[in-house]
Amino acid sequence: MEVLSLMKWPLIACLTLPWLLVYLGLHVVQRQIIFVDLALAQVAALGTCVALLVGHDLHSWQTYAWSAGFTLAGAVVFTLTRTRHPRVPQEALIGIVYVVAAAGGILILMKSTGGKEELQRSLVGELLVVPPREVFQTIGLFAVVGVVHYVFRRQFIAISEDPDAAERSGLSVRWWDFLFYVMFGFVVTTFVHIGGVLLTFSYLIVPAVCGNYLAARMRPRLLIGWTVATVASIVSLAVTPVLDLPVGAAIVCALGIALVLVAGLARFVPATGTNNTTRGGTPDASGGSTEYHE
Repeated sequence: MEVLSLMKWPLIACLTLPWLLVYLGLHVVQRQIIFVDLALAQVAALGTCVALLVGHDLHSWQTYAWSAGFTLAGAVVFTLTRTRHPRVPQEALIGIVYVVAAAGGILILMKSTGGKEELQRSLVGELLVVPPREVFQTIGLFAVVGVVHYVFRRQFIAISEDPDAAERSGLSVRWWDFLFYVMFGFVVTTFVHIGGVLLTFSYLIVPAVCGNYLAARMRPRLLIGWTVATVASIVSLAVTPVLDLPVGAAIVCALGIALVLVAGLARFVPATGTNNTTRGGTPDASGGSTEYHE
């Protein structure tokens, strides 16, 4: 009973929150900006570090405001650096933002009490001690973002799939990009406080990549991604109390194992819905083309 009580809120968080991360991860993979979530997560963590340095409590609204403000600034940067004919690949700029934010966080934490512990928390999170209030707040935020993405799903999918075609159709790509990054930033900021940088990145990318290996359309990719995230979470939460392992790191490793298994399976099972001529498609793992439609 004690184990069940300890794992109750981590289980609720891991079963109710990754669905939106998987969906956003599909957009990130399609845009080929794989490390934007890791960079935004690290920028959010940098904001938290600054808040702690000036004396705010980790779970206070002031700390969240600092983190959200830094994330918003990162969203503006990534929106402005996404161009059709860049002189420098956006992924390079994203990597630079990540490295600078990580280094800045380390420097700040070295000047604060308990910096080593906070650095570890920012990486692997604190799922075992996450306050129920924070879980409910995060569920509420994810629900709002999910509704916005559902209502405007065609616009968001269009700018992720083929921004040039979206612009020709009359969409303001810059505006929709900014809205995407802002909401993405708030989602990342909130989940980093619960799961840490590594788990946030893993939930966003690994299930989405698994979905891309086995399916060519949005809905089956989502279903596969959600299944992978859910199974990896449940298995990890069942094993960690027995082996006395950190929950966040265990889930990351479980997702990595799942990816290896799915990649092996994809060599024998072609992605469903593939064909040779697609609109705005990208090569899949087996050398065919994939679509990114509903």
